[in-house]
Amino acid sequence: MSRIVMLFLLPLATLLFLSGCATRSTHHSSSVVNYLYPEKSEHVEITQIPTLSLPLRVGVAFVPETSGRNYGFTEKEKARLLKEISGNFRKYKFVKSIEILPSVYLVPKGSFTNLDQIRTMYGIDVIALVSYDQTQFTDEGLASISYWTLIGAYIVPGEKNDTHTMVDAAVYDIKSRKMLFRAPGTSHIKGRATPVNLSEELRMDSLEGFNVASKDLVKNLDEQLKLFREKVKEAPQDYKIVHKSGYGGGGSLDIISLLALLVLGTGVNRRRCSSANLPGNDSYTRGTV
Repeated sequence: MSRIVMLFLLPLATLLFLSGCATRSTHHSSSVVNYLYPEKSEHVEITQIPTLSLPLRVGVAFVPETSGRNYGFTEKEKARLLKEISGNFRKYKFVKSIEILPSVYLVPKGSFTNLDQIRTMYGIDVIALVSYDQTQFTDEGLASISYWTLIGAYIVPGEKNDTHTMVDAAVYDIKSRKMLFRAPGTSHIKGRATPVNLSEELRMDSLEGFNVASKDLVKNLDEQLKLFREKVKEAPQDYKIVHKSGYGGGGSLDIISLLALLVLGTGVNRRRCSSANLPGNDSYTRGTV
């Protein structure tokens, strides 16, 4: 290979190498921690035992964005996801109602003060706070295409796009400030585009990332709901189960309702064994019919 050709190829190879090292990224997110604990670097779980008054009134909502609004993940898409999440809760007889809460009612860094206001406004007991985190990386030049012509190399720079998405639902008992359980959903979308259609490709990858992560979230949420029922069954000392007036338990197959009846039965036995001077000491019989 002649010296002239080498002198021509060396700067070209250097240019390709440097362009391959250039990375751009965009990041959009909303954070439950930032919403609930805005003034604390580390949050401490409240140890107060939650009282689950059956049947539960549940709310679902997206927490406010913390790093700029993602216009690809529209309010329509958010409403669709919240509707799917609501469907998971409606399958259980210990849930009386589901409220899909407008995003405008959740103020940035509103914390539990904001949730108390929402609880009063909608009469809900439990809330599922939904958040997301999405980062898109664009490596310029890594997918470059070279066309050799008679006058030298003709380079068409491409873009290698990676889209990482996480959608998370954290379920809280509002009054006790206790997180009952959480369910995540994740996705990783790989795409390629030339600079001509890069913006459109990134927008489509962003939306696909949310769709895939949302499906993963809904699947995991259903699993976590089942695990939570088992958790309440196995650790009744961590949860107080009471019945609201008129609630009969929702059927013999409902584990939480069976647990509540068991606790109520234990309370009856305790009353029978108590002295006549100390009636009504069983706190688990509140709200029974």
